[in-house]
Amino acid sequence: MRLVNTSFVEEGSVLARPVINSSGRILLQAGVRVTASYIERLKAMGYDVLFIEDGRLDDVEFHTTITGQTREVAYKTIQNISKYIENDAEGSLPIARVRSTIQEMINDLLSSTDILCNLTDIQGYDDYTFHHSINTTIIALVLGIASGYPEQRLIEFGMGVLMHDIGKIKIPEGILNKKTPLTDDEFMEIKRHTTNGFDILRKNNDFSLLAAHIAFQHQEKWDGSGYPRGLRGTEIHEYGRLAAVADVYEALTSRRVYRKAIEPNEAYEYIIAQSNSHFDPQILDVFKKHIAVYPSGSGILLSNGQRGNVVKQNSAFPNRPHVRVFYQGEEELTDPIDYNLANYPSLMITAVDNR
Repeated sequence: MRLVNTSFVEEGSVLARPVINSSGRILLQAGVRVTASYIERLKAMGYDVLFIEDGRLDDVEFHTTITGQTREVAYKTIQNISKYIENDAEGSLPIARVRSTIQEMINDLLSSTDILCNLTDIQGYDDYTFHHSINTTIIALVLGIASGYPEQRLIEFGMGVLMHDIGKIKIPEGILNKKTPLTDDEFMEIKRHTTNGFDILRKNNDFSLLAAHIAFQHQEKWDGSGYPRGLRGTEIHEYGRLAAVADVYEALTSRRVYRKAIEPNEAYEYIIAQSNSHFDPQILDVFKKHIAVYPSGSGILLSNGQRGNVVKQNSAFPNRPHVRVFYQGEEELTDPIDYNLANYPSLMITAVDNR
């Protein structure tokens, strides 16, 4: 299968993976032939890409980070917590459910044959905050595992990341989803989600105070230019520093009602460029080694003019994946060519091309 921008999906193409909304509900099953009306409807719902079957890539395995069942459990957990808060029952949040959700996510990640985070999630506009919280947690847990966190610390850390944006529940949706620039007062309201979240979580004795600090500190920056307290360097707890990287990367690669997503490789380059300013450089050393720059299935253009798809990640060189090319320019090759780009130092990926 390959990843195809919805603008290039042809009528009659067969879905290789189901299209799922943020709650885990299947909108279209794998194996469905897409019609023109399906494609237009998915575009309107904010779906930029689809996984499409391609016989030329049938031998390639594409790994998911967590199972659909685990994602659905995580979504329902956040939804349930939100209802407690909306009903002013903040002191009795079902923390055990959060803990068990994180345990399931960790189990999925640890059982994966490829821990390199290959986060390609087909996502529309709906319930962005929930979707963002789940994907940010996946990325953060990958970084936590790579940092050598033992299981109990991973659980504590993951619980905090899953709840890191819970304070946004107290912010009007009109501000959260505003398409035009925020006023100063509106931006101040947005910034309050950090203190809102911390206040909500610390009321629960079963929720670690360190984990609650992730909600408080995930918008702090290494150089002291963040909020709410302008903490600098190691004044920010390591949990907050790790969560900040995962939070920004996920936000950049997700589509919002007011802007398009940017490609994972562009988000990756942005994150790395913020070393020693926004982010802890030691944490970015971990990030560079464990986040896939070009997700499997992505269409790519090489510096020699050949075009194809990423077929496998390269754990030693995340920016040099295995690729299979099918075209020289616009002309289809007689036989596909496989490259392990780690063995071809002069051959570069020059663009993402999801046709």
